[in-house]
Amino acid sequence: MGVYVHVPFCATTCDFCAFYQTVPKADAIPRYLAAVAAEARLVEWGHGAGAEGRRAETAFWGGGTPGLLPAAQLEQLGRTMLHHCGGTPVEWSVEMAPATVSPDRLAVLRALGVTRISLGVQSFRADLLEALGRQHTPKQVYRAYDLIRSAGFASVNLDLMFALPGQTETEWRADLDEALRLAPDHLSTYCLTFEEDTALWVKLAQGRVKLDADKEAAFYRRTWDYLGTAGFAQYEISNFSRPGHACRHNLNTWRMAEWVGLGPSAASQQAGWRAGNPPDLHRWQEDIAAGRRATADRTRLTPELLAADSLIFGLRLNEGVGLPALRLRYPAAPWAALQDLLPRLEEAGLLTVSGEGLLQLTGRGRLVADAVGAEILEAFPAPA
Repeated sequence: MGVYVHVPFCATTCDFCAFYQTVPKADAIPRYLAAVAAEARLVEWGHGAGAEGRRAETAFWGGGTPGLLPAAQLEQLGRTMLHHCGGTPVEWSVEMAPATVSPDRLAVLRALGVTRISLGVQSFRADLLEALGRQHTPKQVYRAYDLIRSAGFASVNLDLMFALPGQTETEWRADLDEALRLAPDHLSTYCLTFEEDTALWVKLAQGRVKLDADKEAAFYRRTWDYLGTAGFAQYEISNFSRPGHACRHNLNTWRMAEWVGLGPSAASQQAGWRAGNPPDLHRWQEDIAAGRRATADRTRLTPELLAADSLIFGLRLNEGVGLPALRLRYPAAPWAALQDLLPRLEEAGLLTVSGEGLLQLTGRGRLVADAVGAEILEAFPAPA
């Protein structure tokens, strides 16, 4: 089981960001912390509450900007989570923006037991950061990275983005080279996406930026090849790590394990259900005050749904999906639905099927993984 905590506070909204966030005002942070504690008390952790409860193997704090919380409030949030999730997780990741990294925050996180910091770099070029609406500078990136390394965390991840407006392949290669020079343990490289209700989406609609699918594909392929030769093994479409540093929390999620989500917009998959909290700080607080949680998009976890999602997300992993094991895990799923689909995907050069039933996307298939996932979802009949 994993725990995800959504910290919704940001000083500003980046042009590309579609995650739920809000600017903290007045007593917003203390009220948020109180609501997280109240929500944690509502969770059925497994075998009781507090230290006797089921232990969470992994934890991940995202946002928003978790690092926007002052050190004392980071500690309060951490103590709340630890009290309810059965002790210190084996892996505990926290996202931080370069401008929020400080020695006192890092000291608190390290003392709590955080093992991984994920630093939202995006680019080392000031002009590209400005184009994304990011509020940090390259100088702040270097300062933040040095502080994180000095604090002694077991793993450090750098988040980078490519196919940015006006970015050339040469500039992207230079960003990768700079990231490799810093020698992190993990790299996440994301293609810029245009999400509705973002400033970037408006710019696209106005013709101020343009999509170029061929350029994006070239960025993808060259990134995979280049990082592989530099010693970073690709284990998921957008994620690369040195040996022993793959993100266990995300792997558990992609493999359809259980997780508890705390905070506005956080999703949970637990005890036979999948659901999310409302993406609104005040509505979430009202729900918690009334003793309700995970009220949005509540869905029963049927064998059909779990089997389809295990395939869709499992195929994003380079290790692929072992179909025989999946059949044993979900014997009631309608596996006959794949009889026509898998040969068609294999013939199209998107998928390989080994004699032992191991399914893996090809390089071409990884470029259109979302489309492959949509076909798998369509092939499985919707549960009654």
